[in-house]
Amino acid sequence: MVAFVLLGCALVLIAGVEWPRVSAKIGSDARAGRKRARRKEALTVIEGDAGREDDFQASVERDLANLPVLEESDDDRSHLQ
Repeated sequence: MVAFVLLGCALVLIAGVEWPRVSAKIGSDARAGRKRARRKEALTVIEGDAGREDDFQASVERDLANLPVLEESDDDRSHLQ
């Protein structure tokens, strides 16, 4: 009789120790992870064409060239002191 009680305690102890690992594989978090993995498999990577990058760079350079530039004589703040 004592052997059955000890065996039952051992089984409960093993189940308690292994519960985090088991729940990680069959629990709701694991289910959500598998669902996310399935969604990610359906995604595809679209490569951008180099022409768009060149257009963007040309646009930025054009905008920088069109910015107004202050001359040193225009920025004379010595009269403020």
